[in-house]
Amino acid sequence: DAATAKSLGITEEQARANSIATIPTGRYGQAREFGSVLTFLASEQAGYITGSQIRVDGGAIRSINA
Repeated sequence: DAATAKSLGITEEQARANSIATIPTGRYGQAREFGSVLTFLASEQAGYITGSQIRVDGGAIRSINA
């Protein structure tokens, strides 16, 4: 957002580019992509899934070096 970019001394466009650069897919997710996961989880097909974390983050978490 604008406040974060300002605090870093960069433009909003630079902040966005920096953020996207950390995502392996090279882009932010789209609402339909998140919605598709939610639709699946609410369906009978996901009836045996319990207590799980399903990350919809374009691989961002996997790219963090521990």
